[in-house]
Amino acid sequence: MEPTELHRAVETARTTAAELGLQVDDVRVVHNSDRVALRLLPCDVLARVAPAGHLAEAAFEVEVARRLADVDAPVGEPDPRVAPRAHVRDALAVSLWTHYEPLVPDITPAGYADVLMRHHAALRRIDVDAPHFTDRVAVALAEVDDRERSPELSDADRAFLHDTLNGLSAEIGADRARDQLLHGEPHPGNLLNTRHGPLFVDLATCCRGPVEFDLAHGPEEAAEHYAGADPALIHRCRALNWAMFSAWRWRRDDQMPDRDHWRTEGLDRVRAALDRM
Repeated sequence: MEPTELHRAVETARTTAAELGLQVDDVRVVHNSDRVALRLLPCDVLARVAPAGHLAEAAFEVEVARRLADVDAPVGEPDPRVAPRAHVRDALAVSLWTHYEPLVPDITPAGYADVLMRHHAALRRIDVDAPHFTDRVAVALAEVDDRERSPELSDADRAFLHDTLNGLSAEIGADRARDQLLHGEPHPGNLLNTRHGPLFVDLATCCRGPVEFDLAHGPEEAAEHYAGADPALIHRCRALNWAMFSAWRWRRDDQMPDRDHWRTEGLDRVRAALDRM
């Protein structure tokens, strides 16, 4: 978010938490992108704030987290002191979460595979109305195909991303026999090492598809420790995931830090992943 929007997000999170009986004397920015994560102190709550147009997404994330917590899944949970829901205030959607202090060292590839397997097992125990991963690809494809939404994308790169997204989505999505509920974006940045053990966060991307779609977001070595995973399918999913990542970066309104670097890097990663296939 731009500085003015960020200031409004901070004040909205502060006011929302205070009205729910939580003491907020200080707000620290944990992450700033299309939506922001804020640590509220001294109540020690993590507030996620997004434009109100993302209310359905925020409410979905809270509901998925609530259901997964009920089956002891390794996930970050909504703050237990307030009702688990998304709040709308000042044209912003706010959800309040338990804050977890990260530990070091980082999680190993074997540890990543273990927690992802446990997460997938928990996801098989809940029932939510989640989109198929191909629906998410279709959204990325729409950004690529609309020149007004991605005006700086060259014709050659536009055609390249279109063909990659369209082709791999059709190929991977053709066989749905192994599909199940997934995290959607379980990259290492969405896995916290805490005193409660490794916990997945950012559950708004929950979707349906093969487990390889999730595995393709993690360390390459993790696949060796995930029983039954298809290495060839992981390579295809990794290329698809980088193509989706690149599509988001070329959006006119994308606010990811260091976006210009990641625009070029993302396309390079897609080509490298396709070469490996």
